[in-house]
Amino acid sequence: MRKFNKNLLSIILSGMLAFSLAGCGTTQETTKKEDDYKISLGYYNCDHMTAGPIAKDAGIFDELGLNVDVTGNGKVPQAMAAGQMDAGYIGINGVMSSSTKGAPILVGANNHKGGAYYLVVSDDIKEPKDLIGKKLGIGTKPEENSEAWIQFAKELNIPVEGSNYECIEFGSDKDAYLALKTGQIDGYACCDPWGSMAEYEKTGHILAVNSKLEGEWGVCCTFSLNKNFVKDHKELSEKLVLAHTKAMEYIYTNPIKSAKIFADNYNVPEEVALMTIYKKTVKEGRTLTWKINPEEIKREMKWKKEHGFADESLKYEDIVDASYLENSGADDFDQFIKEKVDPVFPVGMSYEDWKEKAFAVDK
Repeated sequence: MRKFNKNLLSIILSGMLAFSLAGCGTTQETTKKEDDYKISLGYYNCDHMTAGPIAKDAGIFDELGLNVDVTGNGKVPQAMAAGQMDAGYIGINGVMSSSTKGAPILVGANNHKGGAYYLVVSDDIKEPKDLIGKKLGIGTKPEENSEAWIQFAKELNIPVEGSNYECIEFGSDKDAYLALKTGQIDGYACCDPWGSMAEYEKTGHILAVNSKLEGEWGVCCTFSLNKNFVKDHKELSEKLVLAHTKAMEYIYTNPIKSAKIFADNYNVPEEVALMTIYKKTVKEGRTLTWKINPEEIKREMKWKKEHGFADESLKYEDIVDASYLENSGADDFDQFIKEKVDPVFPVGMSYEDWKEKAFAVDK
């Protein structure tokens, strides 16, 4: 039997220890780097994207150990394309057009199926034909630039071409609402809370709602991730997606607390915030969702290609990566709704009954 060289053994053990310590140090440094990394996240001031401020102000980011800088009403696709934002709530139109131009953006989770988008008009407008020739905040050339307007016009059986109206472009839905309130325009298209705000202040009424894509569900906006961010921070990306899902769960199960956060961030009365959350979670169905449904996204892509809103070359795989949601540990959306929401806030519940129940369960 050969004798093992003790000096050689000593050298090997020392090397193994050094390698082990070096590896340990690298792991600790990587963990520290991840813990210290400040994630930049953006959203528009639209009710569809309220999970962003909810995750921040309800403490969900903190619970998951995430350091997140949340920016409201920013130009999210542009910021993500420029590498200035790691994640954001983006309309599917923005994701598609940005991707076609080479922007490093992917859909990490769903955010809002359908819409809803509202056509809000002054009380002088009694029926759809009264809109012809009126001043409307629907943007210039709405037949080319507004998916919602195209569907509104079809549903209401009025001309889709903007030449039949005095079309005005506004910087925000809030600006359009204020213009209606002061009598400068006769109507506008918007997301909430600016439909509910008109109802609440009795400055106008909702003439039409655009939720489904010509009768079937599509996708309105998504929770999107910067491809460079996910490449460098996979674990943080998965945690961020998980936070997004937890924020939606919070909205469904804590509507009163959610409404307070919504009101603070969107600068609207709490009653308007409640009206908005009711629409998103009960009246219009369970439209706030993190579930990625490929058929709904593909249906949306097909419609947009047919109407000139998306490039023909765009593929589903170019913009969607469900792996971050699948690996995040998120609850199954349908099971969550069935077990935690349906027994308490069933679809079809009136606003007054919903609000009474919401205050009863608020603790």
